Amino acid sequence: MKKRLLKLPKKKSFFLFGARNTGKSTLIKASFSASSRLYIDLLDLEEERKYLRDPQLLKAVVLGLPKKIQYIIIDEVQKIPNLLNVVHALIEETQKCFILTGSSARKLKYGNANLLAGRAILRNLFPFSFLELGSDFNLKEALNFGLLPGIYKLKTSENKADFLRAYSHTYLKEEIWAEHFIRKLEPFQYFLEVAAQTNGHIINISNIARDIGVDDKTVSEYFSILEDTLLGFHLHAFRHSFRKRLSQKPKFYLFDVGVARALNRASLLPISEGTYEYGKHFEHFIILECMKLADYFYPDYRFSYLRTHNDVEVDLVVERPGKPLLMIEIKSANEIHEQQLKHLHLVEKDLRTKTECVCFSNVPHTLKFKHITVYPWKEGIRKYFL
Repeated sequence: MKKRLLKLPKKKSFFLFGARNTGKSTLIKASFSASSRLYIDLLDLEEERKYLRDPQLLKAVVLGLPKKIQYIIIDEVQKIPNLLNVVHALIEETQKCFILTGSSARKLKYGNANLLAGRAILRNLFPFSFLELGSDFNLKEALNFGLLPGIYKLKTSENKADFLRAYSHTYLKEEIWAEHFIRKLEPFQYFLEVAAQTNGHIINISNIARDIGVDDKTVSEYFSILEDTLLGFHLHAFRHSFRKRLSQKPKFYLFDVGVARALNRASLLPISEGTYEYGKHFEHFIILECMKLADYFYPDYRFSYLRTHNDVEVDLVVERPGKPLLMIEIKSANEIHEQQLKHLHLVEKDLRTKTECVCFSNVPHTLKFKHITVYPWKEGIRKYFL
């Protein structure tokens, strides 16, 4: 097993959320010995039926455990939200730690589920980081197939492409359709294709609604479903009272480059360095790396993008408590010239706040242009997010 960067609490109950196949179960089993844990897998139909029929059964099971069993792991807890009421009571009554994993927060969020009122902390697990893969990391492979752990068990490009197609189909059936989050499958399938095609672009709800034949409210709900099932996230526009009018519409990113490509039909063809597709997926990859590492190590960081009315854009803006505003430009080229970064100077001047401007790219060595530093992307990410 690859060593993960996320450190799990050992003396406090916690939720661990993450999309399917990010390695939640593997990490939990590696972190808590079999001799000290009770593992309840709600993906097992018999287990699910048993606790769905009688959630209070959990109390009897836990109270009957020997003292050496300190950890109660409930995998995919969102399948039976009522179990959380029992968990709440058991946290109060016993010395056991509860580990509650899930690949969807939607039932918990909208079903008035008991989120344990601070008695369990929240942790998120993402696909691999390049740091976790070490010498096994290959940028070209990451941009083509993403960083889901299941990809790294496969040898051929054909098998990896098949895995991603099957993964996308599984999410449609198990996380969306089977959980009754949508009434009709066909328009949602069309929506997923459009969402993949517009990945990383500013969202235009009305245009998407027109393309797939539904109303604006339905499209907004579809995006909400993707976010709640941990398939993607909104990157909101940076808000600041400087004189140029800023875009107020968010962008939307899928949680993995490979999944984004799989959802976009015929997009698993190999991409070549120097092309538009390469640059687009490189930007997506870098944003995902920054955000997952910040979630692990700097959870108070806040991310956004910046775009003015005359299309001056900064790919990533990071608000860091107690530190200067960090503006990151992302470029896939291995040669960067000062002229390509002049917009950072203009935005920095307009913001009139203490700002650090950097560029993450494929340059072989660090470059310095006045107030802007261009980093090889690995070096830059390590410096600011590790």
